[in-house]
Amino acid sequence: MSMFLDTAKISVKAGKGGDGMVAFRREKYVPNGGPWGGDGGKGGSVIFRVDEGLRTLMDFRYNRKFRAKDGEKGMTKGMHGRGAEDLVVRVPQGTTVRDAETGKILTDLVENGQEFVVARGGRGGRGNIRFATPKNPAPEISENGEPGEERQLELELKVLADVGLVGFPSVGKSTLLSVITSAKPKIGAYHFTTIVPNLGMVRTKSGESFAVADLPGLIEGASQGVGLGTQFLRHIERTRVILHVIDMSASEGRDPYEDYCQINKELETYNLRLLERPQIIVANKMDMPDAAENLEEFKKKLTSSYDEFDDLPMIFPISSLAHQGLENLLEATAELLEKTDEFLLYDEADFQEEEEVYYGFDAEERPFEIHRDDDAAWVLSGEKLERLFVMTNMERDESVMKFARQLRGMGVDEALRERGAKDGDIVRLGNFEFEFVD
Repeated sequence: MSMFLDTAKISVKAGKGGDGMVAFRREKYVPNGGPWGGDGGKGGSVIFRVDEGLRTLMDFRYNRKFRAKDGEKGMTKGMHGRGAEDLVVRVPQGTTVRDAETGKILTDLVENGQEFVVARGGRGGRGNIRFATPKNPAPEISENGEPGEERQLELELKVLADVGLVGFPSVGKSTLLSVITSAKPKIGAYHFTTIVPNLGMVRTKSGESFAVADLPGLIEGASQGVGLGTQFLRHIERTRVILHVIDMSASEGRDPYEDYCQINKELETYNLRLLERPQIIVANKMDMPDAAENLEEFKKKLTSSYDEFDDLPMIFPISSLAHQGLENLLEATAELLEKTDEFLLYDEADFQEEEEVYYGFDAEERPFEIHRDDDAAWVLSGEKLERLFVMTNMERDESVMKFARQLRGMGVDEALRERGAKDGDIVRLGNFEFEFVD
C-alpha cells in the first residue's frame, strides 16, 4: 500500500453551544430577587492549520471524522458556561478544501501556519436573565444552544514546489533530483520506479534556492487516467517552471521529439493553463551514444514547429550520471523563477463566499416550506425554521409560547391557512407535533 495519500474525504462537526439556564435569585433579605440564569458557552469550531512538517494526507485515511466539543450550559448566579476549545486539525501545505455537497472550494492552504475555520461552533443559548423586561420581570424563558456547523469535505493535496520535473518514465528524472538535491528517491531500470512525488531543495552556487518536485512518469493517455498520470498531474499545477526531461539517447526506442510533443499534449489536455508555465528542455543522457546526433535532429524539428517570431524554449544538454551541464541548468532555472510570477490556481469566483446569518423575515422569500405527509399531517421544514426550533427550550411553557409567536411572525400560521389547514390539524416539525389552532 502506498504511504502517499493526496486526496481524502472527511466529515467535520463543530460543537453545539451550551443551553441557557432558567434560575431565580432566592436569597434571604433579598426581596424580588429576579432571574439569575446565565448564558451557555460557545461551541468549539473546527479549524484547519497548515503544518509544514506534514507531506501527505495519510492521517486522514484512518481518522475521517472530526468533532469539536460542545459549550457548557449556563449556571445560576448569572454565570456563563465555559466556551469549548476549538479543534485544530493539522494539514500539509498545498491542501485545497472543497465542500463535498456543493463542490465549491472553501480555501487553498499554502502558507505555513495559515488557518481556516471549516465549521463554526454554535453560540450559547441565552439564560432567563436576558429576557427580563418591565412587563415580565421574572421570565421562565431560556434558549438552547445553537447547533454547530456540520460539513462533508474533500481534501486535495497539490505539492508545493517551484519547479516540476516531467517526462516519460525512465528518462532520468529521479536520478537528476538525487544529484541536484539531497533527496533520495527510488531509482531503478524499469518503468514507474517513482510512484509518489518526491521533493528536494536545490541551492545554486550563486546562493539561490528553490524546491523541485520529481513526479511519476507520464505516458500517452495520462490525462485520461492511463498509468499514474491522472493521480499526480495535479501536483504540476502549483509549479512555476517546468523542467521537461527528455532521454536524448532514445534508449527506449522512442523518438525524443515525439516524446516532447506527447507530454505537452497530456499537460494541455489535463489543464490548458499548464502550458502557460515556462519550460526548460533538459536533454538528458548526453553521455550515451547517438545522443549528440539526436539532439541536433531534435533542435531542427523544434525550430520548424515554431514561428520565426516565437521564442524557442531553452535547451540544456546534461548527463545526470556524469554530472555534466548541471550548473548551467540550475542557474538558468533560478533566473527564470525570478522572472516568473506565481500562477493562481483558483479565481475569486471559485471560492464559496461565507453566507451571513440572517434571522429576520424576508417577505419575498419564505424561510420555510410546507408539504403534506401521508398521514395528512402538515410538515414544516427549512433551515432557519429548524434552527429556531432546536434553540427553543420546549420544557418551559413561556419558551413554547415565544416559539409560537415567532412562527406567527414568520408567516407560518397564515401560510398553513392558505394551504387549507383547519382547526385541530396536526402540524409536524421534526419530531415535534402540535395542533393547528385557527
